[in-house]
Amino acid sequence: MSHFAIPPSPSRDEYENQLVRNSDDSIFEGADPFAIFADWLKEAGATEPNDPNAMTLATVDAQGVPDARIVLLKDMDARGFTFFSNLESAKGQELAANPVAALVFHWKSLRRQVRVRGVIEPVTAAEADNYFASRARESRIGAWASSQSHLLESREALEQRVVEETERFEGKDVSRPPHWAGWRLVPVSIEFWRDRKFRLHDRMRFVKQGDGWSIERLYP
Repeated sequence: MSHFAIPPSPSRDEYENQLVRNSDDSIFEGADPFAIFADWLKEAGATEPNDPNAMTLATVDAQGVPDARIVLLKDMDARGFTFFSNLESAKGQELAANPVAALVFHWKSLRRQVRVRGVIEPVTAAEADNYFASRARESRIGAWASSQSHLLESREALEQRVVEETERFEGKDVSRPPHWAGWRLVPVSIEFWRDRKFRLHDRMRFVKQGDGWSIERLYP
């Protein structure tokens, strides 16, 4: 059996030569976790090769088995973290049955990570309409053509459905399908992780307390 070449742990010299950019604790003192997240996301936008807003979305299915996939964050404010997809997809069905979820953002270029846990609420129809209208026309047609997460007999079958939907909407605006909408994860905790030498990382967790947040430092 062949084995993958797993990179070895860094040597002492490699750790010593590691650039330290994550040593300022003052950013956490009395801060709003959403403001910290916004700053980190802005920095990631300048350094990540693509999709700095990519996040792992973890859900739970009807049997209590966890499921995870990468989706894109499309909005963030004091209410929470917003994303959109097909309501009839696996994630859509899981969120309907168990409206709780977790998110993970990992920015390798910054050696930073953010973990979010919370409850799920649907966005308004107006929010879904506004975001759907901002998408490329071809992406909107794709939302009609794709029965996301369901069995697909062939690539050709998908392409044929795209042709059919393209013809159906010729000369017309592509409206939002009734099975396409969005969710907002309302956080109960937001944890900021920063890489430090010798795996002695920083972990600062904000926990929702009434209208505010408490902050805890965790062992790495």
